Amino acid sequence: MEPVRTCIGCRSRATRSSLMRVIVQDSRVIIDDSGAGPGRGAWLHPRHECYQLALRRRAFGRALRVQGELDTRNVENRLNG
Repeated sequence: MEPVRTCIGCRSRATRSSLMRVIVQDSRVIIDDSGAGPGRGAWLHPRHECYQLALRRRAFGRALRVQGELDTRNVENRLNG
């Protein structure tokens, strides 16, 4: 049985393989392709809608437990192609 995680954008639960893990490094949110990067991670559906919801809800900072502004351009660039 595969682990289930919650998307920080739409808040729906999904299997780990259908979500992408993001972590923060130097105030930048980056995608953790290995799924085992250092630090606290958050999970997001690889859809632009979930990304926009997470931004609107300010979910990145809360989920990653980071104060201040975060640069999420890396995630946006990956979603846009």
